[in-house]
Amino acid sequence: MSYLVLARKWRPFVWEDMLGQEHVTSTLKNAIRNERLAHAYLFTGPRGVGKTTAARILAKSLNCEKGISVVPCNKCSNCKEISDGINTDVYEIDGASNRGINEIRSLREKIKYMPSGARYKIYIIDEVHMLTKEAFNALLKTLEEPPEHVIFIFATTEPHKVPTTIISRCQRFDFRRISTKEIMKSLRTICKAENIKIDDEAIQLISMKADGSLRDSQSILDQMISYTEGTITGEDVIKALGLIEQEVFFQLTDIVHNKDLKKGIQLVEDIVSKGYDVEEFLSGLEDHLRNLLFVVSTKNTELLQTSETYKKRYLTQTEKFEEGDVLRLIKIISDARIKLKRGVQPRFQLELTVIKMIKMDKTVTVEDLIAQVKEMAVNMPLDQENIATENPSYDKKEQQIQDRRPEKNNKEKKKPEKNTSEKKKTENISNPEASKKKKNY
Repeated sequence: MSYLVLARKWRPFVWEDMLGQEHVTSTLKNAIRNERLAHAYLFTGPRGVGKTTAARILAKSLNCEKGISVVPCNKCSNCKEISDGINTDVYEIDGASNRGINEIRSLREKIKYMPSGARYKIYIIDEVHMLTKEAFNALLKTLEEPPEHVIFIFATTEPHKVPTTIISRCQRFDFRRISTKEIMKSLRTICKAENIKIDDEAIQLISMKADGSLRDSQSILDQMISYTEGTITGEDVIKALGLIEQEVFFQLTDIVHNKDLKKGIQLVEDIVSKGYDVEEFLSGLEDHLRNLLFVVSTKNTELLQTSETYKKRYLTQTEKFEEGDVLRLIKIISDARIKLKRGVQPRFQLELTVIKMIKMDKTVTVEDLIAQVKEMAVNMPLDQENIATENPSYDKKEQQIQDRRPEKNNKEKKKPEKNTSEKKKTENISNPEASKKKKNY
């Protein structure tokens, strides 16, 4: 018998086996138990979190030969065929390859007929956002008023591409990313059952690399089983997946704190020469600074998902950086990742980013500035007499300055007095009668 990959072998068959989706499973179980079933469901969320699996379990719960049940038997022919994807009344359709209006017209013709050996005809359309606009329009009326024996289950990773007219006709369930702790717990269970020897660091690295996807973590574990012959170690995972060691990020933050440009350029050379992906390095560095920000802000390591050794390293680096410094470093890296996607040369962008981080000035808060101003005000000699005592030439210079200064109280300059002859001329002009009398006399 051919080898069955772990992602298929350990696929959940009942609601209780699904990880991290209690808000979805509890609602669907209550709907089955109380027979309050909708005619259309929309399952949204990231890849590998259980959307299609939930659709299959729902189909088994409704079409189990032992009756509608929250816990399907997984032994009858209907349950087995649904699990294998070969049941004639449960159609699993790929939205990417059946996206046209002709496929939807064919589907509308088929739903008229009763199921052959089950209670419901169930259509599971994966990646439904790939359907064309015309296909969605053709599906609208059927979706709003389908036959009683038909149930639609749509799954998508991009719900924003699904028309609102379709979403409004469905019950929507948003699947969440699975936490790293839950993935680690699941991987330990699998390794124990499969007799796989693996250390905690390797499990942690695989779980973090999966980024919330249980299926991805199981696929990576399968890859690591083929890569190693003995115990799977953290070093094996780093080599096989091309991951960057955490120590490199600590080296870079030390270089940034010490403002050592030469070592920074040398570190870039080492990263490029070892064949590390620049995007992968910037992503890891961003996660590293995120962890550092948490420790600087909270002064503890409870939120960190790393080993105890690295937790101690983070605590020692909290004395070197302020919150503002770390936030600005994260901003520099985020801008670099955006530019990298626009086609900028990876090596040049990495060098530029490291130089910016090293040359970045230390954050100064407003409170620090106010304290510096107050300190300068206290130390500054304000008494002019003291200044004059210390510097005898101060009096002469100050007097010269005062002589050059205009008087503050006089806003207008005084006009020069006119001489006596000019005064007489003015008087004669202003009083001509008086001037005539003088001449007659």
